[in-house]
Parts: sequence; structure tokens; C-alpha cells
Amino acid sequence: MESRKTCVRAETPGDRSAVHDVLARAFPSDAEVRLVEALRGRTEPQVSLVAEDPSLGVIGHILFTPMEIRGRAQSSRAMALGPMAVLPEQQRKGAGSALVAAGLAACAAIGERVVVVLGHPDYYPRFGFQPAWDFGLYYAAPGPNPAFMVRELERGALRGRTGEVVYNAAFGAL
Repeated sequence: MESRKTCVRAETPGDRSAVHDVLARAFPSDAEVRLVEALRGRTEPQVSLVAEDPSLGVIGHILFTPMEIRGRAQSSRAMALGPMAVLPEQQRKGAGSALVAAGLAACAAIGERVVVVLGHPDYYPRFGFQPAWDFGLYYAAPGPNPAFMVRELERGALRGRTGEVVYNAAFGAL
């Protein structure tokens, strides 16, 4: 998938240094760098993509990792979107949107049905994310949180599934 001249592709081991640089420059602390390193050490399937500019190299990164929706009667799997980062000087040029769109498509292609994000409430709705509370989902404490959103990749995937969303333990170390 391309956005202007930027290509989105699967991250390779050779991209790790560039991804580290993107995360370090895009966020005010090293928390996201440490999170990605911790999540890479897990064995669960994940979707990790980079946005690459032909002349600049890797300018963005997005990661999706498994998580759990714990309901009263049953638990189900979902994917957590995050972190997502684009070099500050390359933001607002389409790379972030290309990463999110390609990541959602990649999750759907491997059979994932639900993606959850704790992110900017003015950004993620353009990709079909809706308030998680509207689906009876919560994170940390019951109640509405406008930054906590969900996207069904398969229509009706959340029907009858309510409860607490539990992220990978690495998220708790932030």
C-alpha cells in the first residue's frame, strides 16, 4: 500500500534500529521504545509494519499485538493497536493513515476480528474506530473514556461480548 511515495511493508529484523529511532523521535520519553522491545520478545503473532520513503528510509512504524476481552461468561481475543509513530517532520503527510489502514487490513487477513486502540479520539474514528464503551468494553476502570476505541474487522464480532480489555503485561510496565 502506498501513500504518495511512501510504501508500507512488513517490518524486518534489519529495520529495528530505524524503528527505534522513529519511536525515540516521535514520543517525549523512551516508554514506547521499551514497550516495543518488550512486545517483540513475545511469541504471539503480531503485525508490525513500517512506512518507508524511498529517499529517507523508515519514517513510521505501527504494531498490533494480541490482547484479551474478559467477559463474565467467556473471554475472546482482540488485537491492540499501538504504538504507532511517524517521524515528527513527516507527520501530516499520509504515512500514519497508510500505516493504520494497512495494519487493519493485515490483521483482517490473518483472521483477527477486533482491534482496540487507546489513542487520539479525533484521529482514529476516520478508520472506523468507535468508543469502546458503546460496546460495553472498558479498560482499567468501568466508564467512558473517549480515547479508548474499538473497531470490528468483522461485522458483529463484538455482539454479546462485553467486559474488561486486558492488554499484554508489557503495557503495564509503562
